[in-house]
Amino acid sequence: MFSKINHVAIVSENYAQLAQFYIAAFGMKTSDKTRPGRAVTVGDGYVGLNINPRRAGRSAGLDHFGIQVDDTEACFDRMRKRYPTVKWLKRPSTRPFAGISTHDPDGNMFDISQKDMANRTSVYVENDGKANPRHINHVALRTMNPDDMAEFYRHVFELAPSNIKKRTDDPNHYLTDGHMTLVIMPWDITDYDGTGIVTAGMDHIGFKVESVDTFKADIERISGDNPRLTPAPVHTGKEGDALDKLFARSCAMGQHRLADPDGILIDVMQD
Repeated sequence: MFSKINHVAIVSENYAQLAQFYIAAFGMKTSDKTRPGRAVTVGDGYVGLNINPRRAGRSAGLDHFGIQVDDTEACFDRMRKRYPTVKWLKRPSTRPFAGISTHDPDGNMFDISQKDMANRTSVYVENDGKANPRHINHVALRTMNPDDMAEFYRHVFELAPSNIKKRTDDPNHYLTDGHMTLVIMPWDITDYDGTGIVTAGMDHIGFKVESVDTFKADIERISGDNPRLTPAPVHTGKEGDALDKLFARSCAMGQHRLADPDGILIDVMQD
């Protein structure tokens, strides 16, 4: 494929502790080149998860994803010709995955990189393309114009429609690089009736596991061993129940739903 989704980024008040949740729950491995004073980077062998400390003025939570491409100039040329409102910015060399930060026409931010790009550190080379049994398999965003955004990611990055089974009334677009899926969902304020309103942007990440039942048992054990790694409750109270129902009907890829200790929504599925 011309491109592949190579990382997901989180901003957290408790970035070091949050990394331990993903290590314990999903078997992710810490990068040898993690910069503990700046961020913690873990990975599943294919996708990196960069957990950044929250800085003043930044919101905590799921922040952005990144795409590695064969040719960044080809992407820029496509964006210049068809999407003139899209701009991009070169990132500092301290960032482990990103060479360029940019956005889609709806304003959803993401990173672009090219292997061996000069202003990238060497963290990424530790991902050898062999994903762990428990691995990130999708990332989802909610946006105002999902049809147009799906066309943007298809045209610029050559992501292909996925063959996953979905409901006939499912409005989402499921685009894949052959391993990871980008789920593009509509954002509609009326969907949040009965629960807290979340703005458009990154919605959740999804993991594939060998067994959902085994995963649930592991989460129970981890919570008993270390209560600080206990997932945040999703369906507590009326607002939580409404959120859980919205989450369940929003994406065709999940079989079990939870949130990490910071409240980031996670979809879990098995084959």
